[in-house]
Amino acid sequence: MAVPVSRTKALKFPLLLTALTIHFIIVTGEYFKPFNVTYDHRALIIGDKRRILISAGIHYPRATPEMWPKLIARSKEGGADVIETYTFWNGHEPVRGQEEMERYVKKIVDLMMAESLFSWQGGPIILLQIENEYGNIESSFGSKGKTYMKWAAEMAVGLGAGVPWVMCKQTDAPEYIIDTCNAYYCDGFWPNSAKKPKIWTENWDGWFANWGERLPHRPTEDIAFAIARFFQRGGSLQNYYMYFGGTNFGRTAGGPTQITSYDYDAPLDEYGLLRQPKWGHLKDLHAAIKLCERALVAADSPQYIKLGPKQEAHVYRGTSHNDGQYLSSNESICAAFIANIDENESAAVKFYGQEYTLPPWSVSILPDCRNTAFNTAKVGTQTSIKTVGPDSVSVGNNLLFPQLMIKSKLESISQSWMTLKEPLGVWGDKNFTSKGILEHLNVTKDQSDYLWYLTRIYISDDDISFWEENDVSPTIDIDSMRDFVRIFVNGQLAGSVKGKWIKVVQPVKLVQGYNDILLLSETVGLQALKLHPLLISKAEKTVLPHFQNYGAFLEKDGAGFKGQLKLTGCRNEDINLTTSLWTYQVGLKGEFLKVYDVNSTESAGWTEFPNDAIPSLFSWYKTKFDAPGGTDPVALDFSCMGKGQAWVNGHHIGRYWTLVAPNTGCGKTCDYRGAYNSGKCRTNCGKITQAWYHIPRSWLKTSNNVLVIFEETDRTPFEISISTRSTETICAQVSENHYPPLHMWSHSKFDGKLALMDKTPEMHLQCDEGHTISSIEFASYGSPNGSCQKFSQGKCHAANSLSVVSQACKGKNSCTIDISNVVFGDPCRHVVKSLAVQAKCSPPPDLSASASS
Repeated sequence: MAVPVSRTKALKFPLLLTALTIHFIIVTGEYFKPFNVTYDHRALIIGDKRRILISAGIHYPRATPEMWPKLIARSKEGGADVIETYTFWNGHEPVRGQEEMERYVKKIVDLMMAESLFSWQGGPIILLQIENEYGNIESSFGSKGKTYMKWAAEMAVGLGAGVPWVMCKQTDAPEYIIDTCNAYYCDGFWPNSAKKPKIWTENWDGWFANWGERLPHRPTEDIAFAIARFFQRGGSLQNYYMYFGGTNFGRTAGGPTQITSYDYDAPLDEYGLLRQPKWGHLKDLHAAIKLCERALVAADSPQYIKLGPKQEAHVYRGTSHNDGQYLSSNESICAAFIANIDENESAAVKFYGQEYTLPPWSVSILPDCRNTAFNTAKVGTQTSIKTVGPDSVSVGNNLLFPQLMIKSKLESISQSWMTLKEPLGVWGDKNFTSKGILEHLNVTKDQSDYLWYLTRIYISDDDISFWEENDVSPTIDIDSMRDFVRIFVNGQLAGSVKGKWIKVVQPVKLVQGYNDILLLSETVGLQALKLHPLLISKAEKTVLPHFQNYGAFLEKDGAGFKGQLKLTGCRNEDINLTTSLWTYQVGLKGEFLKVYDVNSTESAGWTEFPNDAIPSLFSWYKTKFDAPGGTDPVALDFSCMGKGQAWVNGHHIGRYWTLVAPNTGCGKTCDYRGAYNSGKCRTNCGKITQAWYHIPRSWLKTSNNVLVIFEETDRTPFEISISTRSTETICAQVSENHYPPLHMWSHSKFDGKLALMDKTPEMHLQCDEGHTISSIEFASYGSPNGSCQKFSQGKCHAANSLSVVSQACKGKNSCTIDISNVVFGDPCRHVVKSLAVQAKCSPPPDLSASASS
């Protein structure tokens, strides 16, 4: 569970679950002053003040505890007031006996209360959520659906947590529960009562990624537009889903078939590094909104002004002395949002006697109702190019380009490997035989991805002759299968199929006499199931596995096979295998023996695996390696492998699978304009969906780290490489008519009015923590051409550009440069100039390496 940095050491237990979402207010200091949290129609009331809140979604199981402080600090630096997290029910209660919902939620609330974590106790928790998007499926359960919803609400409030509760997408939420919005856009949402504030609990700033698919990317400008519109139209709290996504370590990936990375295209990437320009542009947005907070909370509702066919303004005031046409000089508090919702054309509008030009699909924020502090479509933040990992950004003219630089030569992690053969099929004494095809999860109880099905059939001479004479092959037909199946006949792989409840038709080669048919059913990504105690019988409660991502009656979805399973193409009739006797074996022998454990002995049967060895299916591999120097995040490149799982020093880093995305469907540009959906602005076409896998630094030692891999195919591990992830190249381009930096705004201590101290735009450049700007690769003040990594001088260029920027930035972690003729001189009069810079970041010297040498 993520909490303010100063309180992390006080926690004596991890807190997670799926049925409960927690919002923490970020505060500093070792002690907290108790305060009550209530609400009215306009906002949450923290203590005695209405607050406009920016929340950063961070799911703490997807990062190690050692990462939490920096994630929280970077969220706060980015302008977040609040951290939102889930407590993962399946993470804390993976088996039944500890699983009914009421008892579990009560346990979590009681634990938090015992640790004095609620705001009225002096703690940081200000808001709780019970259930998630149940309203979408409530009608599927008839009258019992509403009964359950009311029971869940009453149960939650009855626990006495002392802070407000919310329900997402629950339009019939009781009056004492705040119903909230989850979507890409929530400006048009309103709660079901005029007494409740407008809250956006899930702003989807990215989307899920699946094996063998393109990667989703939501443009920075569109996210900013959606957030600005939300607050423009009366919003009070917005939460990013996700601000940091992290990693689905172990077998925790959602599904079916979601990848191990939960990067989500979030402002903080999977490794906790800033994703630029997204992080920086949104930071500026948050600052602009905060400049408006006094006006936003002072007004019960905004004044609406129609400015054009697709242009409008919302004005928030404390006290008003005008008719809405002209701004009065004695106006004490005033903030305005001006929107152009036209998807194609810019618009010039007149507001309070001044003219403002707005790009298409954008919002301008005027904290004093006069000066523009921010426009959602004008990005002045740097772009960061990282050294490893798939990533894409939208900058400039919406050009999509890889935010990736693979180091030219990555040495393999090791050339010395050991191997262990995994037996196919039945391997242990806990197998059993049953008539018919059993549902996968009812057998495995989700203790393993793998379930072996073994049966034996007899093939006559007549069938063999029939197939030879007609030059045809028999097929094994499965009516319906998910997620992945491998079909073996007499110990040889016949084929494999991936899909979600699809038909399988696999040609096989059989011999006269008895033939062993071996099916391996594999689950590839499951997610927590929220069982509803009022809707499920006692018999159904005995099976509590994890299921697909979302929907009604998930407990009936299952995995493995459905329908009939037959051998077709025989001389006389098909052989129905559905009612045959099948022997079942759960999991892998290596899993059972825990050969991935660092304390695993060589008695498991490990042998040397030379470079010229002939690989085989279903093999375990093990090696030792040294950790890269420094403190940058670390990743393994599994692009040379096929499909499997990996462990480092006994920690399960997750599943890997090197499926390649389709070659089409990405495009060279991404137009931020217009409503976003998960199919828009896809990236990574023709490439492996996920090649790099995060190893948290806290899981590594300086040397003798143990890497264990289970590989399902005949790929070998000799080309696996390891590398650190960091920002190597930073670029920015800022015009002299860009908006002044947000820190130049300040409130007067006397009357609270806003003042703008300096209107000179700035360029801010920053490397990763601990890194420095080692060189300036390009700098031009004037009319530079191109974009990041493709800059070139234009006709107008200040000759001192490189020297000015180098002097201001080289050797520093960050630097700020004024965009002004005062700094560079005027290389071309009467021309609007801009500064374009590309710089290289370098890590600090590896002191451990130099010490060892």
